[in-house]
Amino acid sequence: MAKSLFQEFSKGIIKENPVLRLMLGTCATLAVTTAASNAIGMGAATTFVLVCSNAVISALRKVIPDKVRIPAYITVIAAFVTIVQLLIQAYSPALDKSLGIFLPLIVVNCIILGRAEMYANKNKVLPSIVDGLGMGVGFTVALLMMGIIRELLGAGTVFGIPITAGFMPPIIIFILPPGGFFVFGMLIALANRISEGKGQKPAELGCASCPLAASCTKLMAQEKDCNRKEGK
Repeated sequence: MAKSLFQEFSKGIIKENPVLRLMLGTCATLAVTTAASNAIGMGAATTFVLVCSNAVISALRKVIPDKVRIPAYITVIAAFVTIVQLLIQAYSPALDKSLGIFLPLIVVNCIILGRAEMYANKNKVLPSIVDGLGMGVGFTVALLMMGIIRELLGAGTVFGIPITAGFMPPIIIFILPPGGFFVFGMLIALANRISEGKGQKPAELGCASCPLAASCTKLMAQEKDCNRKEGK
């Protein structure tokens, strides 16, 4: 049981990282990672909503009618996002200002809705909590790496602490959208490399996995028949 829960937790960090492997939540990822502190704040807020919404949706999965499950999920998610937003506004107004519109937009974050639909709706409460925690940690790690790299290279600081002052001028492009896309692409390549394994050959799927295999075989048979009739 413990091993299974650990696997559910760890898959969201590298193998199924929601940002670097599943390509979810990229809008918020690129927008808020101009500073490492913003990345931590967004990651923590999203993790809290993921864990809480997964737990509630899993507990109510047999009660929520199938026809209204998506509106029900959004209602549950919106309730926890509101709680997070009010707490941040009360205790960290600067962070609330930095995150801006992307904080309330956690409601429609594909990561949260996707885990509710694909996992919490089909599993018990404890595995759903662990799944949400793992995905949240993976999301936070991806944001933090991007935030540290972009802030370090673009402003010469990390968490507002000067690092490169005196020996390297800031490269402003890294805190602009082009720099964000560049760092994002590099991290995706690194995550793919780590996940797939160094030197591992790609799987040879063959024709059997092709959705057009049946029609392709039929066409090949027709071609052979025509060739036979023409005496080729």
